[in-house]
Amino acid sequence: MTDIVILTPNPDDPSFAGQWPQVRDRLVSALAAGGLTARSEAWTDHVDRAEGLAGADLVLPLVAWGYHRDHARWMKACTTWQAAGVRMLNPPSVLGWNSDKSYLERLGAAGVPIPATIWSEQITPDQVASAFDALGTDELVVKPRVSGGGWQTTRLARGEALTEAPDCPALIQPFIAALETEGELSLLFFGGRFSHAVRKRPRAGEFRIQQQFGGLYGAEADPHPVALALAERVLATVGEELLYARIDLARGAKGEWLLMEAELIEPDFYLNHAPDGGQAFVTAVAERLNR
Repeated sequence: MTDIVILTPNPDDPSFAGQWPQVRDRLVSALAAGGLTARSEAWTDHVDRAEGLAGADLVLPLVAWGYHRDHARWMKACTTWQAAGVRMLNPPSVLGWNSDKSYLERLGAAGVPIPATIWSEQITPDQVASAFDALGTDELVVKPRVSGGGWQTTRLARGEALTEAPDCPALIQPFIAALETEGELSLLFFGGRFSHAVRKRPRAGEFRIQQQFGGLYGAEADPHPVALALAERVLATVGEELLYARIDLARGAKGEWLLMEAELIEPDFYLNHAPDGGQAFVTAVAERLNR
């Protein structure tokens, strides 16, 4: 019998208490349908020592939420898992660098189109005020470099003061107007192969597309070929062995596709919108187990 471990938040963390069991159970059910058994462990229980994970056939960090609120421990955990040789996918090295959005700067330098970005070690009101002209926009988005689910993400219009700046390294970008109209496109890959796509739109009066803010999600049966090609280019540029990836794209002011995020840690796979119900994910897991 296989021993697959799915990493979750601390069960006592009230921020996720009502969410993670359902997400974990969906993943367990998908794996069980393919004849694979899985159990869960809190990632916070394996920060300093990896013995509890070292014997697993495969560790999947697919519900390891909360690392943005405890980033130092997350990075320590990734180092611990890497040093112990835990069979984890995506690998701990990826889980480390992908937890900080500064990876976008590296991908942008390699030629991947990303939104124009100002990187800041500490956001100041003067920096925000000057960013409108520097980025040539009348609306900005400010967000921490280490974040998740829209946490501490703020939208500002020209002349509007930033009242609560992130007290951490952050980034400033032009607001992508297309997010309010056509939304964001997520493309899912398992074992390097495209599986399915989902269109995510914000509810009326909201700019964030996450479900906790009322985001509306639907299957994208025929994603734009340029978007699909860009997603594949992102994966090629990353150049690491990935079991899964969710590539989030949006259109810029000139209609060009831009990389918003490469979600490689604990993305929602939106398996309810996958034509095969998640079989491509299970197949990719089985292939890795059989290597």
